[in-house]
Parts: sequence; structure tokens; C-alpha cells
Amino acid sequence: MVGRSSLPDGALFLGLDSSTQSVKATVLSNELIIVASETVNFDSELPHYKTEGGVYRDPTDDGRIYSPTIMWVEALELLLEKLKPKINFSKVVAVSGSGQQHGSVYWKKGSQAVLSSLDPGKSLVSQLKDAFSTMDSPIWMDSSTTKQCREVENAVGGALELSKLTGSRAYERFTGPQIRKIYQTAPHIYENTERISLVSSFMASILVGCYASIDETDGAGMNLMDINKRTWSKAVLEATAPDLEQKLGNLAPACAAAGRISSYFVERHQFDKNCFVIQWSGDNPNSLAGLTLNTPGDLAISLGTSDTVFGITAEAKPSLEGHVFPNPVEPDGYMVMLCYKNGSLTREDVRNQCAEKSWDIFNNYLEKTPPLNGGRLGFYYKDHEILPPLPVGFHRYIVENFSDASSDNLKECEVQEFDPESEVCLTVLSVSNFMILVANK
Repeated sequence: MVGRSSLPDGALFLGLDSSTQSVKATVLSNELIIVASETVNFDSELPHYKTEGGVYRDPTDDGRIYSPTIMWVEALELLLEKLKPKINFSKVVAVSGSGQQHGSVYWKKGSQAVLSSLDPGKSLVSQLKDAFSTMDSPIWMDSSTTKQCREVENAVGGALELSKLTGSRAYERFTGPQIRKIYQTAPHIYENTERISLVSSFMASILVGCYASIDETDGAGMNLMDINKRTWSKAVLEATAPDLEQKLGNLAPACAAAGRISSYFVERHQFDKNCFVIQWSGDNPNSLAGLTLNTPGDLAISLGTSDTVFGITAEAKPSLEGHVFPNPVEPDGYMVMLCYKNGSLTREDVRNQCAEKSWDIFNNYLEKTPPLNGGRLGFYYKDHEILPPLPVGFHRYIVENFSDASSDNLKECEVQEFDPESEVCLTVLSVSNFMILVANK
């Protein structure tokens, strides 16, 4: 790779984000100035998939939530078409991106050959529509794998032992339990799978025209990787499904180059043949990198489709709650994270119910609420939540002595509803609410 001073005039960097509800692009100059951006929203711009919030909810399998794999391919094509009038793709010297964590893609046998010989005269969708052993991609919102989680934990000596190995106890949204469920309930799909990608490595694979490695940081969100050795854990692989390591391929550092861009994009979109594709990673690790957290103890809160709190630490100390991943920018360090699944989609529901479907009114209510919201706490669950483990629904509490420095005098009682201002405030503070709960346990 060359330094900034060696870059050609007008050099551009293309950053992509394959998230739950959309695919986004941001183009930077070599001075790190944004020169173009575009978004493709799945629900509104690809309505033929009939997704809601970018996902399907299976009515026959409680907690099963997934997305159509081919939709992500079509969204990438549309995104590049929307960018074409705005930038000269031949000036792009590097491409990278982030993918929603825990989503997985199942390439069927023979798909490597298809991927490496794409015809630039044809669309990606037409050539990749038959490349998958299943058209359904389990994602991070899925909560249908409790049975598989307990089986994997028991096989390695319990939840804490699994956490010590992989950085997290078994969680339903993690890819390992999802793979095990496919192996158990649809063995023909598992048998016909040549490679399993995460969303991040899947999108990178399309760009380089071959199977891109799963990076170590995103790979840690699978319950399959040894967090200290940064290799696949053979004990956990064996507890998950047979011959799994071969289907996963090698791991790679988050900062590695996945390869040069595929000739398909050179010929179809006029990218330069020397354009690098840098390893994609998960959205949360990339958020940590983008916010430049660099001192152990630094914390950030991200309010997205899921709400997360993350920070960095010099040593891994996994526990039964939260997650430990390798630090994406510091090879010897780690990132720690708590995840609250009911984020922006749940906030939108409360906005619609309490703020006349208006973000302006929502923000007005938010500004009116006092600090600590008068001891009101709320946990708003549109979908099954993991931490804290309450059932689907809205759970509201009033806590006495909430402003007291000590938690010894806290007394709480559950109530049925709050005023609209408090409802709005609490959907924003939910991630802080569960942090308080964990801290007080």
C-alpha cells in the first residue's frame, strides 16, 4: 500500500456499509473530505422483496428473523448505479466496508467458480441468484437458536468456559448456533454449502471475485473463534457442526487487504484494476475504529438498529454478560461491548404512538425531559431481548432515590404507562438503562 503523499491526483476512497435496513456508500477524497454519498433502502427501493425493516419474521418459527441474501446483491448493484453520475470510479484507489454483525451467507458447492468468472455484460443478480444453498440469511435479530446455544455451551464445559474461549457465552444471534441449527434442521443445506461467509466477508467476496476471509474481529462474533489465539477453536467447531473449518476458510486481520478488485467491476464500472479491497469487518468494530477510541477505558454509545456500548481494553476478561472482540486497529488489544437489540425500529414504533410519527415532536419531547427522567426507567422490546432477559413488550419502572450515589436505597415498582415525553426519552435511554442494571447486579 502507498502513503497519502504517493496517491495519484484526485484519488478517492469508497466506504460501504451493508446494514440491516439499507446499503450506504461514502466517498472520501485523499484529504478525507466527503465528496459523495448514497443510500439504498431495502423496504422502499427494493419493494419486491417485501421486507419490513430489511427483514422477514418467520410466523412458523418463533424468533426466527432473516433477510433474503440476493437482496443485498441487488442493493449493491443499485448503489453503484446511483453513485456513477457523482464520481469517477477509476479514481477509487481502495474500497472497504462494514457489515451488520452476525448475519451469515451460505454459498453452495461450485459457487467459487461462478464468483471468479462473472460476465461484466450481465447483472450480479442474474449470475448469483443460484449461488446459495439457502436464500435465507439468519441475522443478528434472530432468537430461535436457544436449544443450539445450550448444546454448544454444555459441550465445552458450560457458558463461562465458552465465554473464556470465544469472548462470549452462546447467544442466539451469533453465527455458530445459527450454523448448528441449519445443520440439525436442514442437513441437505449444510451438506451443499461450500463456504459460509459473514455479511462483511460476503460483500468483500463479491468485490474481489473469490471467497474473502472472515476477519478476526467480526469472526469473534460467531462463538467459534479462540479469542486469545485468534484462530478457530477446534473444540467449539466440533460442538457446532462437522467439517466446519473447511466451510469457514482462514481468518484474516481486520486491516489486511482482501485483494484487488474483480475484473467484473473494472470492465462494468471502470474501476482501476489496481484498486485494493481492504478486509471488511463488522459494523460495531468499524464504529470503534471510526470514533478513534484509543485509550483503555474509552467508551462510546451507538444508537442504531441495535444500540450498543463499546470500549477498548488491554486484556481480555470475558464474563457471562457482554462480549469481547479483538480490537480492529490495535493488534494486541481488545474491544468490549454490550448490545441491546431493540434499537431504532422500536424507537420508531414509540415515535409513531407518542409523537405523531414526527421526529421533530419526538426531539421536542426529548428536550423537555429532565436529567434522570424523574427516576423513570423503561425497557422497550419489540423483539426478544437478551440483556436484560424480559419478555417482548414495554416494561416501565419508577425507581425511588434514583439520584442517590448509592444503589443500596433503590426501590422500584412497575407501572403500566408514562407520559409521552417520558416514553420518548426512555426509548433513547434504553441502552443506558440496561447498563445500569448490569452495573447493579
